[in-house]
Amino acid sequence: MPIAAPTADELALLQDEAVRFTRELIRIDTTNFGGNDPETWGKGETEAAEYVVERLSEVGLEPQVVESHPGRPSVLVTVPGEDRERGGLILHGHLDVVPARAEDWSVDPFGAEIIDGMIYGRGAVDMKDMVGMILAVARHLARSGQAPPRDLMFAFFADEENASVWGAQWLVENHPELFDGMTEAISEVGGYSITLPEESTGEDVRAYLVQTAEKGLAWGRLRATGRAGHGSVPNDENAIVRLARAITAIDEHEFPIEYIASVRALFDGITEITGQGWDEQDIDRFLPLTGGARHFVAGTLRDSANLTMLESGYKVNVIPQTAEAGFDCRFLPGHQEELLALLDELAGEHVEVVVDHIGVSVDSPRESPLVDAMTAAVQAEDPGSKVLPYCLSAGTDNKPLSLLGIAGYGFAPLQLPSDLDFAPLFHGVDERVPVDAVRFGARVLLRLVATC
Repeated sequence: MPIAAPTADELALLQDEAVRFTRELIRIDTTNFGGNDPETWGKGETEAAEYVVERLSEVGLEPQVVESHPGRPSVLVTVPGEDRERGGLILHGHLDVVPARAEDWSVDPFGAEIIDGMIYGRGAVDMKDMVGMILAVARHLARSGQAPPRDLMFAFFADEENASVWGAQWLVENHPELFDGMTEAISEVGGYSITLPEESTGEDVRAYLVQTAEKGLAWGRLRATGRAGHGSVPNDENAIVRLARAITAIDEHEFPIEYIASVRALFDGITEITGQGWDEQDIDRFLPLTGGARHFVAGTLRDSANLTMLESGYKVNVIPQTAEAGFDCRFLPGHQEELLALLDELAGEHVEVVVDHIGVSVDSPRESPLVDAMTAAVQAEDPGSKVLPYCLSAGTDNKPLSLLGIAGYGFAPLQLPSDLDFAPLFHGVDERVPVDAVRFGARVLLRLVATC
């Protein structure tokens, strides 16, 4: 049985709490500088986890705190459903954020100021808005005393911005039993709107993009070896030169475009709405239609390999024996082995490809009762809107959860202004989210958990 609709006062409280929690969480500096050295970790994630625990406990819920290491807590709480035999749904978010250089911002990155209807701050879209929304939804369910249709787990993970090593990845590897009975999950970077011109009426229509797939990632190093020597002596085994050749070969490689199923479904859906067909041979003319999602969508057309760091040498007149370059590779679903083999080939002799971390790709069903429920929840709040699938070029905590067979989706619903360039806000300067979008998202998520 679906949960009863909230009263006007309950709905107002839900929305107000979602906004308040988003702002208060932004004010907790949970910067994640990466790495595995506890000496470099701050106390922000612990403070944020304590905040979440307090908000959940206030309404009678009993959250569980699991630390992968002191200072890296994740918070989990389950709300039992009416049908305990059904697979459960995880609503999850991460508490950490990437660094922000205050001197680059027009406002305090951790001030959570509201300016022109926008909440500014690091984490505003990545992803303390979603954390605020699901926290508000969990509290509403607890206060209502009603059981959702199925079990719901609300999870607040550590360390997502460091490839989930001390967060969701660690929990999946060390405590998979925590997720027993869970079959689906929703999280960030999906559910937001783009605005399209509808062919039949000429009017603008919003299309909400549900992330049904995400590229995998491989982080690592190219390690070149050579012969050390004096800088004045010719050396045809120079490690730096060998590394430079490998870097050039990788950088100049043109990865072919491949339209995976979720990308085709997105483009076909946009064509159906706008009447503007897409051409496989000239996709650049079509991409502007994807609006604020363009940067994400463009990154899902092919595999990629970017060189990101360099390290070599210790004195200007000494030819070093080794040289290293960091790389960040992103691969389409099913391309992991193919991409790594290509990287080995391009690196060439005397350059070793060292893979430090693999994040699997995700490819969840585009048609399912959960997708139908997400669509219905969005369209109930925004009649006449459309819902389309898409693939994310980046990664989320759905990656490690997928290793347990949990189908993950990006669904942090936000109704966005048509002129907001959304994708660059992630990890960007002056990151911000509309207040009304957070309120909208809380309403949509409540509808979803009440009916799914």
